[in-house]
Amino acid sequence: MSRAKLTGLIALYLATTYAFATPTPTSQGGTSIPLTRHQRRGLDLTTDEEKSAWLKGMASDLSAKYNGARGNERRKRATGTNALVNFNADSTYYGTIAIGEPAISFNVILDTGSADLWLASADCFQGCTNSINLYDSTESSTFRNLSAPFNIKYGSGAAAGYLGSETVQMAGFTVTNQTFGLVNRITQGLIRDPMSGLMGLAFSTIAASRAVPFWENLVRNSAWDQPLMAFHLTRFGEVRGAQRLEYGGSFDMGFTNQSLYTGDIEYTSIPDGAESYWLIPMTQITVNGAVVDIGSAPLAAIDTGTTLIGGPASVISQIFAQVPNAQPAGPNFEGYYAYPCDTDVTVTLAFGNGRQWSINPQDFILTSLSNGYCVGGFFELDLAGDGSPTWIIGDTFLKNVYSVFRYSPASVGFAQLSETATSLSNIDIPLPSASIGTGNGATVNAATTTRGVASPAAILAIGSILVAMFLGGLMIM
Repeated sequence: MSRAKLTGLIALYLATTYAFATPTPTSQGGTSIPLTRHQRRGLDLTTDEEKSAWLKGMASDLSAKYNGARGNERRKRATGTNALVNFNADSTYYGTIAIGEPAISFNVILDTGSADLWLASADCFQGCTNSINLYDSTESSTFRNLSAPFNIKYGSGAAAGYLGSETVQMAGFTVTNQTFGLVNRITQGLIRDPMSGLMGLAFSTIAASRAVPFWENLVRNSAWDQPLMAFHLTRFGEVRGAQRLEYGGSFDMGFTNQSLYTGDIEYTSIPDGAESYWLIPMTQITVNGAVVDIGSAPLAAIDTGTTLIGGPASVISQIFAQVPNAQPAGPNFEGYYAYPCDTDVTVTLAFGNGRQWSINPQDFILTSLSNGYCVGGFFELDLAGDGSPTWIIGDTFLKNVYSVFRYSPASVGFAQLSETATSLSNIDIPLPSASIGTGNGATVNAATTTRGVASPAAILAIGSILVAMFLGGLMIM
């Protein structure tokens, strides 16, 4: 593509996207939220020892998250888009919410692998650094203390606090009395500036708070034109000159952005009764053209809050058996494989009865070691327990597609990225500005929690427990 054409595509897209970033509904009745990208995974790690420490906690973190997991008046509908930020070279993508009255904006990781909203609180007395933007309930006239504990267990630490309710805005939409966690005790380094918390986008059935999530309150109240949300994630892992923060793509609410994909969206249904994580059957993996035996359509959780792809050890070994000179990465990298960095590895995934979706060889690389080998982006993750998925499919795959999460009928869809979408992985694009969301989208009241508040012990057993690894910016949410 010529530079002039590329510049024209970017200018046209940004003229449209930033019109919604404030967030104000589009004429279609929807909203989009810009995503920001985290710094390149491992970018701030220099030695193999540091990278080993960063990687070793990942499998246990995902185990803590997924093991043992298991609900008017006709309103004006709308759509919207939130621009994202890409943090640390594709490690994490975050957007912006506004909370309280008067509204104050906060950056939150958008995570389809969990179902709770939480923020670091101004009364935090353990583990919150001065650089993190903290939520202060005393500055809001709409806050209500629910007098219930909120506890989240992490593979690399823990966070604790209490539950409250607030007015929450995103991309022009508002939910009043939304339940969320206020964290006042947190393991040092568990969250880093410029993020203040996380918004879970999975189903309410796995919410540790036992509350209906923000997105589900909107869709249940018919606030969106269509009962779905969608992601476009940028790629900067191998872009020369990329910074810690880059333009991250977009989170579309209530509509699909046809400028970001070509062809049809291919949907795969969530099995009946399995609306917890966004679980769909995976039917095939190929590596450099060779088919890998994955068993009989194992369930895969599609997770925007996780960087990598995790699966059974027996299948991961088959995958790397197709990569020339690949080998276990060593005792300090248990569960990971390494291969020569000058080797291109082409992997495809298929779901349901659908097509094969390719993963860019650059996305297969997690990080490089000092011996000329690279650690692969697939790793061993043997999950157990009722309701646990067999595979976790994170951003290593999702950067390669336009992904759609549909509430009804419950399903996940993928579409081929358009030329416009791929052109947005460009260091010349400015970061989106934080906005408090004063648009004219729908306002709904949060659903009343009917299952009660879980005890701390019960919360730790719920599969939606948030898991985060921030060493080097790698995210497993």
